[in-house]
Amino acid sequence: MASMFLCFTLLFINICTADGYECYSSTRCLFNSTELQDIEFIRSYYYNKIEHVRFSSDVGRFVGYTEFGIKEAEYWNKDQAILAQMRAQKETYCQHNTDLWYANVLSKSVKPSARLHSTMAPGCHHPAMLVCSVYDFYPKLIKVSWLRNGQETTSDITSTEEFANGDWLYQVHSHLEYMPRSGEKISCMVEHASLDEPLIINWVPPMPETERLIIVGAIGLILGLILFVAGVIYRRKSGDTSLAHRFGEKQAEDWNKDPAALSLWRPQKEMFFKPDSELCFTNVLPKSVMPLARLHSMTPPGGRHPVLALCRVYDFFPNQSKTRCCSRLL
Repeated sequence: MASMFLCFTLLFINICTADGYECYSSTRCLFNSTELQDIEFIRSYYYNKIEHVRFSSDVGRFVGYTEFGIKEAEYWNKDQAILAQMRAQKETYCQHNTDLWYANVLSKSVKPSARLHSTMAPGCHHPAMLVCSVYDFYPKLIKVSWLRNGQETTSDITSTEEFANGDWLYQVHSHLEYMPRSGEKISCMVEHASLDEPLIINWVPPMPETERLIIVGAIGLILGLILFVAGVIYRRKSGDTSLAHRFGEKQAEDWNKDPAALSLWRPQKEMFFKPDSELCFTNVLPKSVMPLARLHSMTPPGGRHPVLALCRVYDFFPNQSKTRCCSRLL
């Protein structure tokens, strides 16, 4: 398969104009391998976009295509020096450039990536259409075909030309219009020089609406079950407090029946609390702090009295205090 992809052309053009008329020549090398017998050297001469004479290494001489071109070919074919020079171009010019192309360009390849998806058919002849999109491959030549149940099909297929991405890579798209059938297997097969074996992408139809609803319902049921179990676990954990209370009551009842436990706890009043009480009465309770007082007037909020006297007392200990207000009319 690789040989069919390696047919390239080397093209060089020379142009000259005079008084509005244009004449130019082009040099091409056609080849599909580096072997000399697989190379053809072509030199064409044009006048006002019309080729009038050509030299081909396969023919070995000049051939004219117009009245002027025929005369010019006869003149050049009589000159053995010109013929020898043109015949040598196949080896000296084409084979040299062919080797460069094979070493730097033609031997390189980039594997394609493919995507198979569905789209709406533009007409009503078929209800469905599949698109096989192949991206980023090199060289340009590629074959995209369709398989239905393993057999290649050629009907109802349209394909685009290879589009250049502008970075030496190409893309192509192939469309298949088809009538969906239950259990049918449809595949897109890509053959390219960079692949050791064809790349096959199988079409997986989307899930029917009923199955999708069943799956959504199953997921909802599972989530509900998870929430239910979480609620039960939380309820049990929240009930642990009442269980602790019941355990404490049972433990107190058991200890009250044990005279040894009671005899251990009853002396704690005298052994632990009495010394602390004596310390408190000795160092805290007899102490006192003289209060600070401030008397000032303010306007009452209700308006029943013109003046309100306010007595404020600060920073005293203990908290028992008594405040009296005495007044004298002047």
